[in-house]
Parts: sequence; structure tokens; C-alpha cells
Amino acid sequence: MDLSASTLWWLAAGALVAAELATGTFYLLMLALGCSAGAVAAHLGLGSTTQIVAAALLGGGATLAWHLKRARQPPAPPAESNRDVNLDVGETVHVPAWAADGSARVQYRGATWSVRFAHAGAPAPGEHVIVAMHGSELRVAPAKKH
Repeated sequence: MDLSASTLWWLAAGALVAAELATGTFYLLMLALGCSAGAVAAHLGLGSTTQIVAAALLGGGATLAWHLKRARQPPAPPAESNRDVNLDVGETVHVPAWAADGSARVQYRGATWSVRFAHAGAPAPGEHVIVAMHGSELRVAPAKKH
């Protein structure tokens, strides 16, 4: 059985997509796009050198463009203060009193939690916003007054 060049390109593209699904590496999709360009070049009857150049230019160019796009984005905050990872970040708690070491105990989500002041200045009782979670301890800052 003789496989055409375009079939080989499509098989390579499919293998790269499958590998991306298994690993989550988005760059593999860019390379699969390049293989698709090679397949289209084969369908157009272009030579093997032109197919490889088309695949390399589109796959490499798409990979480079994605890398540059990702490099320009700000880095994600650490997991302990990232709202996408920890849904408690940004929620409000009421702190009735602070200990001398900047810690307190508060009621939050039906349980008693340890709280630590994570802001400049002296802690004062009142409404605070959770800015991070460190283990089972909430890190809070004063809530902004509207």
C-alpha cells in the first residue's frame, strides 16, 4: 500500500494533535498547523521541498508568534493569591479583634479560621478582604471603603 505525501502530512498532523491532547502543550497544535500546510502543498502538487518549507514556515511561525504572545502577558500571581485557583481570594471577613502578633480568629464559611494581617500598618478590627491563603490561614488586608 502506497501512501501519498498528503496522507503522510495529515497523519503527522493528527499525531501532533493527539500528542497535544495527551500533554496539554499548545505548541504542538502550532506544529500540527504546519503539517496541515505541508498537506495542502502536497494536494496542490508541489514538490517535497516546497511542502517541507511550507510546513516549517507556518508551523515555526505560528509557534514563534504564540511564544511571543505568551511572553508579553503578565505572569500569573502565585497560587495562594490567585483567584482562578483559590475562590476565597477577594471574599470579605469581619475581624472582631486582633492579637498583638497580627493574628486573629474569625468565622468564615461556617468554621473558625486563623487570620493573619498582610498589609502595611497596624491591624484594626472591621471588614477585611482575603488576599491570599497560606495553608489553612487566611491572609487579609483592610477592605476598601466605598
